[in-house]
Amino acid sequence: MGLFDRIERSGEAVANRLVHKDAQPLDTIEITSKLIETMDKKATAFSRDRTVAPNVFQVSLAPINFDQINAWGSSVLASEMSQELIRHAHTQGYSFIGQIAISFAAEPSLNPHAIHVNAFTRKDASAPVTRPTITSPILDINGQRYMLTGPVTIIGRGSESDIIVDDSGVSRRHLEIRLTAGHTVATDLGSTNGTFVEGVRMDAATLVNGNTITIGHTTIMFWDGSDEVSG
Repeated sequence: MGLFDRIERSGEAVANRLVHKDAQPLDTIEITSKLIETMDKKATAFSRDRTVAPNVFQVSLAPINFDQINAWGSSVLASEMSQELIRHAHTQGYSFIGQIAISFAAEPSLNPHAIHVNAFTRKDASAPVTRPTITSPILDINGQRYMLTGPVTIIGRGSESDIIVDDSGVSRRHLEIRLTAGHTVATDLGSTNGTFVEGVRMDAATLVNGNTITIGHTTIMFWDGSDEVSG
């Protein structure tokens, strides 16, 4: 279910409780549109074939609208809006250098109709895949693709991991993916349930294109970036 389906289902009841008599209910579509507009303005072309878009967005809202966002669930909305940004980046051919992060803050000086977005780039160990042809290794985890942009990527259930997996069978710091000269090595970090490559439990393994990694109940596909990745 998408962002706007979720809002339609719960938004009216929340808005009735939270919106001031002189304010209109917060339109999450307007916030998403503002995020996309800001992304377009801040996207920077580094070459004819590479345009990098910001991946960190700080959204400031009037306090009454900030309260409404929290009532709806700010983390859920941020996740849904992130997917909209990834889809837009895909259509525009933008690249990211890190994971998309959207945060919300209350700004008393703003009126209920104002949305202020500050956006910038922040390099992480992985980034969403937005382009069909990739030269860096990528991981496909539950349908979400991550381009490996740093030498080491930690995958796990804990918030300190570079890629967070919502799976009770996955340890907080479960798996390390390390890029070395010409090789990609997967190393189990002493997890409770182990790491399996092509069905075989391993402490460490050098990955090859198309390998399947299993941690907990989660399947990870590895691509080395040598082939075109289908959409």
